[in-house]
Amino acid sequence: MAMSLASTTYGALVLNVLAIQIKYDDYKVRLSVPAFFCIIVWRCLEIATRVTVLVLFCSALKAWVAAVALVNMIILFLLPWVYFWKSGSSLPENVEKNFSWLGTVTVLGTVTLLYSAINMFCWSAVQLNLSERDLIDQSQNWGRLIIHYSIRLLENATLILLWYFYKEDGFEYFCSPLLVVQLLVGYCASVLFMLLFYQYFHPCRSLFSHNVSDFILCVCLRRTKPNRMLIEGRETDV
Repeated sequence: MAMSLASTTYGALVLNVLAIQIKYDDYKVRLSVPAFFCIIVWRCLEIATRVTVLVLFCSALKAWVAAVALVNMIILFLLPWVYFWKSGSSLPENVEKNFSWLGTVTVLGTVTLLYSAINMFCWSAVQLNLSERDLIDQSQNWGRLIIHYSIRLLENATLILLWYFYKEDGFEYFCSPLLVVQLLVGYCASVLFMLLFYQYFHPCRSLFSHNVSDFILCVCLRRTKPNRMLIEGRETDV
């Protein structure tokens, strides 16, 4: 289990670095040691807590596991297509020149299926955008990131609480309330390290139009100043 977690975390680390290099291919990207540390802790805690929650839920409510996984896969599979439909764009023509329209849809569907499977366990380093030629979203969408982690935290809390109330007798020797708290705190800690990375250690953070602190400031001031706000000396729409 430890080796599997280490290999999965290493894969997530490599994908994070590749995603940064793809998005900022015009710049020389070099990650510092604190950046690597933040990514490793972020991904390790995120994947470990998510898998543990799913395994515990499976041990208590086996009949509902397939429903939870299916709902996750369907929603995550449809989201890129919903964004694509709202954008009003046409299918990219450079996926494969020899493919027909049906072949292009099949390839995009396969890529979307892989994307949804990754996002069911952790935030994908490369965000899919079917309207782009390279199928990669080049923008830094803070809103989508926060929505993903907020929903995932709520889902993890719901699943682990269901396990707590319906757990089998084999867990009577464990301190179940402490385990619940540890899993929730572990997931929140992963989010904290993720925000820490984007705020202070991202190699191209100077290219962000808004960073983490700007987004939080915007959300906090939206209720008090609904029209316009001042961020770093620039007047920006809220």
